[in-house]
Amino acid sequence: MPQIDLITGFLGAGKTTFIKKYVKFLVDQGAMVGILESDYGAINIDLAFLQDLMGDNCDVEMVTGGDGILSHRRRFQTKLISMAMTGYDIVVVEPSGIYDTDEFFDAMAEEPICDWYSPGCMIAIVDADLGELSEESEYLLVSQTDNAGKILLSHLEKGIPEEEKRQKVSNVLDRVNRALERFKSSRRFTEEDIVAVCWDELTVGDMETIGLCGMIPANHVKLPVERESGYGSLFYYGTKMTEEELRARVKETFSNPECGNVIRVKGFVRTSPDTLMQINATAKEMQIEPTVFAREVLIVTGEDLHREAIDGIWAEASEIITPGNSTAGL
Repeated sequence: MPQIDLITGFLGAGKTTFIKKYVKFLVDQGAMVGILESDYGAINIDLAFLQDLMGDNCDVEMVTGGDGILSHRRRFQTKLISMAMTGYDIVVVEPSGIYDTDEFFDAMAEEPICDWYSPGCMIAIVDADLGELSEESEYLLVSQTDNAGKILLSHLEKGIPEEEKRQKVSNVLDRVNRALERFKSSRRFTEEDIVAVCWDELTVGDMETIGLCGMIPANHVKLPVERESGYGSLFYYGTKMTEEELRARVKETFSNPECGNVIRVKGFVRTSPDTLMQINATAKEMQIEPTVFAREVLIVTGEDLHREAIDGIWAEASEIITPGNSTAGL
């Protein structure tokens, strides 16, 4: 019977980056691992970011939406059933950044899934510099943390002074626990529930602790956050520009208030006829590196996005832009 792990985290928290490290650790321990990328939209770009993990002991599966939440949930359950019969030791689920974990736990409670999987761990990725959130985003913080065995802080710098680290842990604890109280959750976190280590310095012991953290029963008041929410993504295909232009346009996208609350810019941009660059950026950091992924596609994700302003930055350099404001790619 395979173990199933859930890795949660808000948009830009770093789920995909952590999964790369976590799955490599599991494979190094001899486990057969299946990764399930689950997204409400018609496109899941994180699948491409995980391609380098694929091999004899690891495979990546995908569930996308595009035709409604209920259809997505049915496909998610069907995919879990098929993966249970594939011979994996561990299935790691990475959901959308606006994921309500009720979907996961509802699926796990139904037959035959409840008979074919053993609950593993729920790891919540939370930005160490967690700021103010809208009501919807605060609800998602609750949904994505209150059953977690551990909260893993992201975006901690290497060599951060201990006093500064303790302050960040204290701030996150206060922020998360206040949100849990607001939505009537039975859960409260302590310092022992937080893993505050720069990810470049995670040890085998740290990974073992994280991988054995389990899932903690808890309940909270539900707030529907689905297609009616203010979250959305804008898609640009065939995007071409120099790396210098790419960096400048990403910075402008985050800094221009007319764009709305942009949370993440992610995808693949061609910077020369022979060079495709992988971009993963938030307002606080930007990662750009060469990739072999075959298609140029860029996704701008956020809350209350303003299409006209964002198109003004990206449309001219792109061959195709999608109409409207979609929750795809979250």
